[in-house]
Amino acid sequence: MRIVEYGKENQEVILLLHGGGLSWWNYRKEAQLLCDHYHVVLPVLDGHADSEEDFISIEQAAKHVISLINDRFDGAVLMLGGLSLGAQVVIEMLSQRKDISRFAIIESASVIPDQLTNALLSPSISASFGLIQKKWFAKMQFQYLRIADDLFDEYYRDTSLITKENMISFLKASTTYQIKPTLKECNADIRIVIGGKEQKSIRSSASILKQTLPNSTLEIKEGFYHGEYSINHPDVYVADLLKKINS
Repeated sequence: MRIVEYGKENQEVILLLHGGGLSWWNYRKEAQLLCDHYHVVLPVLDGHADSEEDFISIEQAAKHVISLINDRFDGAVLMLGGLSLGAQVVIEMLSQRKDISRFAIIESASVIPDQLTNALLSPSISASFGLIQKKWFAKMQFQYLRIADDLFDEYYRDTSLITKENMISFLKASTTYQIKPTLKECNADIRIVIGGKEQKSIRSSASILKQTLPNSTLEIKEGFYHGEYSINHPDVYVADLLKKINS
C-alpha cells in the first residue's frame, strides 16, 4: 500500500483516508498543519492512482489498511478519519477491529444501498469513460465537486490514472455499502460530520450511524457541500480534530 507520511515516526499517529476518485492530497493541508505534533499517515486507497492493488471491496480495502497499522504502528492509531469512500473504509475498519483507534472522524459516509444507481454505474461509466481523460471534462467535474482550485492538476492527473474497472468497482461498492452489526462494539470516540448542503441520502446515513453509535457526536457543517469540510476547510477540520483529542 502506498502511503505519504508527515511528521516524526515516534509521534502519535493520525491516519486519514481520501474520498473516492481523489488521493492522499485530499488531506495534505491537514497533514501540514498537524505534522509538528503528530505523525500523519495518508494512504492511497486500493484502485486509485499509484496504488499497488486493484479495488476489490470496501471490506478488502479495510483489511489492507488494518494490515498497514499492524505492521507499522503496533496495531492501533490515535485517530482514523475518512471522507466518503474513505469514511466507509473507516467504518469497516472499526467494524473489523473495535480497538483500532481511540478517535475517529466519519465524514459524509453513505450507508444506505442505492440499487438503482448501482445498476446504472457500469453502463454509464463504460459509455463516458473516454471523456475522463479529457482536460475540459475533468475541469467540469472538478468544478461540480467544488474542490479548491489549487488541487486541479493533481485531481486531473490522478483521475486519469484510474482504470475503468477500478472506477466501476469502487463506485459500485460505495453505493451498496451497509453497516455491519459489529460496528456497535467499537471503542473509538467517533465524530460523524456532514455538510449542511449534502444530498438526502448522506443526511439519512448520518442519522443511521448516530443511531448505531449512540455515544458518537453528529455535526452538521452549515453551508458545506459534500467533501468541502476536509478538502476546502483544513483549518476548521484541524481545529475540530485537536479540540476532540484534547478535550
